[in-house]
Amino acid sequence: MNIADIVDFGRYPLGNEDFGTKARSSLNENGVLVLEEFIRPEALAMMQAEALTGQDQAYFCTQSHSVYLTPPNPEFDASHPANRQVESSKGCICDDVVSPTSPLRTLYNDASFHSFIKQVTGETELHPYVDPLSSINIHYATRGQELGWHFDNSSFAITLLIQKPDAGSRFEYVKDLRDASAGDMNYEGVRAVLDKELKPQILNMDQGTLVLFRGRNSIHRVSPNESDKTRMLAVLAYNSEPDVELSESARMTFYGRLN
Repeated sequence: MNIADIVDFGRYPLGNEDFGTKARSSLNENGVLVLEEFIRPEALAMMQAEALTGQDQAYFCTQSHSVYLTPPNPEFDASHPANRQVESSKGCICDDVVSPTSPLRTLYNDASFHSFIKQVTGETELHPYVDPLSSINIHYATRGQELGWHFDNSSFAITLLIQKPDAGSRFEYVKDLRDASAGDMNYEGVRAVLDKELKPQILNMDQGTLVLFRGRNSIHRVSPNESDKTRMLAVLAYNSEPDVELSESARMTFYGRLN
């Protein structure tokens, strides 16, 4: 299977300069770029089958963490927005479980996809992780599992919804709630989100949708799955520099193993 069998180039001409410019403007303006039906039905069916087969190998865990994904700050009490704990629970299979012939890997390695991502994000280079686990992940959320409110550490994230549950699992976000580069953590804004005083935007997406999201300053979460149908989501992770690996502590936390 080649890239033209995976991506709907008629709808999304990745090599077209004008299309890339419009996509970049949309991402910069909205903080998110949503490409519905990005994946062709046959390729999506293959991804779904692969994800279902791999689910038995997934590492499931539940974690408590702060919105900022940082250790407790002793300057504040436990109820302060910097220290308040939320819960994330999911399963994950790693890059080394994804087949060499998977449509996900073909997409991840494709030069035209790389060029599109670089044009849209402004990155000059894209490199996979050098560790064997972190480049392509498939996440699973069964009934009741969720991704708690948080800010990302990376400047952008690329996700592909493989299977949509029948209820719940809403992607919710508040754009530009903080300015990490300026050191503005906006604790009051975070408190308002956690206390449900500030209503988030909801990003509706169907399976086969590719999403680029700038989550470093936009707080976001995925609400609990309210159905018996598992939410399955691929995460495609790149680095702007070569020879980067996820830390051993992060690999143990997220994957339950180092290699």
